Amino acid sequence: MANDPTDKQMPALAKLATLEEKKMADGDYASSEEYLPGSDGVTLHEFKTLRHVSDRHPYHAWLVVIVEFAERWTYYGTTNVFSNYIRAGLPPGSTTGAVVDPAHRADGVAGTYFRSDAGLLSQHQPTGALGMGQQKSFAIRTFNTFWVYFTPIIGGIIADTMLGRYKTIMLSSFICLAGHIILVGSASPPSLAHPQGALGGLIVSILIMGLGAGFIKSNVSPMLGEQYSFSRLRKETLDTGEVVIISPNVTLQSAYMYYYAAINFGALGAISASFLARDHGYWAAYLVPTCLFLIVPIVLAVGKKGYVTTPPRGSVLLDCLRVIKMASKGRWSINPARTYRNFKAPDFWDSAKPSYYTDADRPAKLHWDDEFVGEVGRTIQACLVLLYFPIFWLCYSQIDGNLATVAAGMRLDGSPNDLIQNLNPLTLIIFIPIFDKLIYPGMRKLGWNFTPIKRIFVGFLTVGLAMVYAAVLQHFIYAKSPCHDNLPSECETPEEYPNPAPINVWVVSGPYILVGIAEIFASITSLEYAFTKAPKRMKSVVTAFAQFQSALSAALNFALTSLNVENRFTWLFGSFAVAAWITGFVFFWSFFKLDQQEAELNQIGLGERRGYDDEKPPVIETGA
Repeated sequence: MANDPTDKQMPALAKLATLEEKKMADGDYASSEEYLPGSDGVTLHEFKTLRHVSDRHPYHAWLVVIVEFAERWTYYGTTNVFSNYIRAGLPPGSTTGAVVDPAHRADGVAGTYFRSDAGLLSQHQPTGALGMGQQKSFAIRTFNTFWVYFTPIIGGIIADTMLGRYKTIMLSSFICLAGHIILVGSASPPSLAHPQGALGGLIVSILIMGLGAGFIKSNVSPMLGEQYSFSRLRKETLDTGEVVIISPNVTLQSAYMYYYAAINFGALGAISASFLARDHGYWAAYLVPTCLFLIVPIVLAVGKKGYVTTPPRGSVLLDCLRVIKMASKGRWSINPARTYRNFKAPDFWDSAKPSYYTDADRPAKLHWDDEFVGEVGRTIQACLVLLYFPIFWLCYSQIDGNLATVAAGMRLDGSPNDLIQNLNPLTLIIFIPIFDKLIYPGMRKLGWNFTPIKRIFVGFLTVGLAMVYAAVLQHFIYAKSPCHDNLPSECETPEEYPNPAPINVWVVSGPYILVGIAEIFASITSLEYAFTKAPKRMKSVVTAFAQFQSALSAALNFALTSLNVENRFTWLFGSFAVAAWITGFVFFWSFFKLDQQEAELNQIGLGERRGYDDEKPPVIETGA
């Protein structure tokens, strides 16, 4: 058997000792003065006692962040106005969706119409175009969410096995651009004159944009992490004289915080989209983000020679499956309890490691090293962690649609109802630096180890609290609405103008703010967790798996279409709150042991390793 301390045991489905217990049991450290593998002269004692801080962020990491900013501006600048665009019809006299009567712009209101089999039904609502109603709008938007989070799986596989991340992102940027051009054309006045045709153009653009955006999503996040590939644990003396540990994991945590901030800076593009749609029409609202998207291929080209990239390996997914197959051979039983115990056994992964065999009996297909087996085991655990996220994203989805309908039943006072949802990205932009510079460093200084599992758990509790707020608010809107029919967004005066509940629309800001804070705890951590726990040549696939949880959430939300109606919102929000809290506690109970092994899991693959038989040593190339 091998002597590398990181390949003694990595039973991803089995119990693990803590880092200290494991080192003592394996005899790898005679004392706390032994150096940690994969570090630059950091001892176990120093690792445990010195404060961990972030390293500096390299220039090319910021270029990747700019790419994500531009792509997300384009995405949110189009999709955040889908709700009104699909749900409501054209205002009187308008051919573009813009509010023609300036007097009604001040109220954030346009005289709009829903279409039905019986003809046109007058419904004064915020600006719109297609007039398909709430449920069709919800169904199309939910499909868009599902599609854009399903396609990353395909993009991740292509990048990890064929093209690499850089080339996949570059190719996808042109696919996405084509979809946006189609969207602009479908929202032009001649197209909107034929709503069914415009709807068809919208669907085609959603399919093409989702393909391109999905391919980008699965690769930009791990490409950011790759820019820190040469970072190791090391000591540094600050100007104050304090000796600290420069930690790759703290650095990645900080990097993904600012990456997520860039996403939400991009999401603010929806603010301009709301006003462009109201004042100039939907073709203008969609044209601006389309032009901005041109930044993506330009920035990619500018940094081409400096990006750190991992070359694709066509067999990496098959090798992962082979490792699982070899490890599980002989472990299955018709007795489920026995199968479970076998898969939890401490030696579960041993039979897939080269060190398990002599040179004479080693299987020919076993051409990886022990470290790769440890990485596969760690990846399985990471995927199990990520499988809890559909419930989190189910709660998040409420701010993307249903809460806009809640806002439509409140006093707008000049604010377009779909503008309010931009409070979510504003919350993230404000609070991310606070968490990165004050809260998280303060916790580390006090010795509180706020690990990823703990952060995700707090995220579930916070998003549940957001749903409680939404449920209580909706109850009061029902009670205060002049119509008292539990459909406050459709309530009208005898003159057929909106007659909202006497509650200012900004009261609905609570759920948006709480969901934003929940994302800092849970969503950002999921990106960090997917990158740090995946093998270097499977990071796009594992990141795509993390994002696929949003697709599962969208599918679940789609199944609840009949319940996503305004007169059931209180019950709906309350149910989601309970689901989030139950899921959070089950999550923490399930991964409490794993939480204690965080440091050990992060050490896998950092020391000297043999690599694949056909590549000695494994390389990370610079450039595309």
